[in-house]
Amino acid sequence: QVHLVESGGGVVQPGGSLTLSCAASGFTDFTFSDYAMNWYRQAPGGQREFVAAITRAGDNSIYGDSVKSRFTITRDNAKNEMYLQMNSREYGDKGVYYCSAVRGTRESWGKGTLITVSS
Repeated sequence: QVHLVESGGGVVQPGGSLTLSCAASGFTDFTFSDYAMNWYRQAPGGQREFVAAITRAGDNSIYGDSVKSRFTITRDNAKNEMYLQMNSREYGDKGVYYCSAVRGTRESWGKGTLITVSS
C-alpha cells in the first residue's frame, strides 16, 4: 500500500504563492515512477474537486479549469515526491488538498493538508 503525506499547507493571503508537497513511501512491487499522481481539493462543505495530474515520467500534466495557468504540478521521482506550486491565490482556493497515486484501477490517498486564504 502506497503511503502518501501532504505538507506545506497554511494561511496565505490572496495573490500570494505557496508550494505543497506530497511525499510517497511504502512501495513494494513497484516504484514511485510507476504511479501517475494527482492533486485534488475539497472546500468546506463542498465536493472533492480535481486540481491537477501528472504522468509517471512527469512529462505531461493537466489541470482543472479553476486553477489552469495559476498552478503548476511537478514531481521528482528520485525523491519520491510531488509538488503543487500555487500562484495568484484566490479565496476559492481554500480547502483541504489531497494527493493520490494511481496505478491501474488502484488509487491511494493521503490525509490532506489545509489551505486557508485570508487577508
